[in-house]
Parts: sequence; structure tokens; C-alpha cells
Amino acid sequence: MRFSYNRLWKLMIDMNINKNKLKELTGISSASIAKLGKGQNVTTDVLLRVCNGLNCRIEDIMEFTKDDEFNEEN
Repeated sequence: MRFSYNRLWKLMIDMNINKNKLKELTGISSASIAKLGKGQNVTTDVLLRVCNGLNCRIEDIMEFTKDDEFNEEN
């Protein structure tokens, strides 16, 4: 299992927000945005800042997904 941030990118499109604007609204670093873009781990502080900046809930920006390796093992 892994986290997917596809919901975040969809929400940003719906809100007409780009990554630079996300950085301004949330105060998170470019490195954190890059990690989100790659589906890597970020701190809960980053997730909280995104939710506060976009005025949304955690389930609006992320979800659990099964990765390919997990599917092949089962």
C-alpha cells in the first residue's frame, strides 16, 4: 500500500491553482511539493499545511492505493 496524492492535483486543477500558488498558500517547500508529485512520504505537518491552505480535509488530497509490487505478490 502507498499514498496517492492524485486527489490533490485534481483539487488544484478544480481550484485553478498551480504548484507555485500552492507553495505561497501553504508555506511548504519546493522539495515537499516534489515529494508529493512523486508520491513519496511527507510529514504530517506538510499535509496539515496543504489542508489548511486549501481549506479542505485530508481525504480531499490523498488516498491509499495498492502499488504494483503488492498486486503481483497476491
